[in-house]
Amino acid sequence: MAFGTPSWRAQDGQAGVELIGALPFVLLLAALLWQCALTGHTAWLAAHAARAGARAEVVDGDVRAAASSALPAALERDLEVARTRGRVTVRVRIPLLLHGWRTPVAIGASAALEGG
Repeated sequence: MAFGTPSWRAQDGQAGVELIGALPFVLLLAALLWQCALTGHTAWLAAHAARAGARAEVVDGDVRAAASSALPAALERDLEVARTRGRVTVRVRIPLLLHGWRTPVAIGASAALEGG
């Protein structure tokens, strides 16, 4: 072996060390992507609940019960429903990584249907 040339033995374990170093960043990226997915899913559920509440508004039903029935149990806890001139607005808090944990940020949607 010539002096100054790298040896295969000198690089044993290098990939493992690099993986350990990069793992926290990979996990953080995965958590951020999951939080973005939860935020989008919560917005979609809020819109669905607002539409259900608007349908109940048209038929003189219980708007809060209709909006609540369109949400999973974990999101019903922080449900806010408002009615303004035929428009139903629903706000729920965004889950944090798991549906049991909450962020202080709420997301909302509104819907209105014309009575027929």
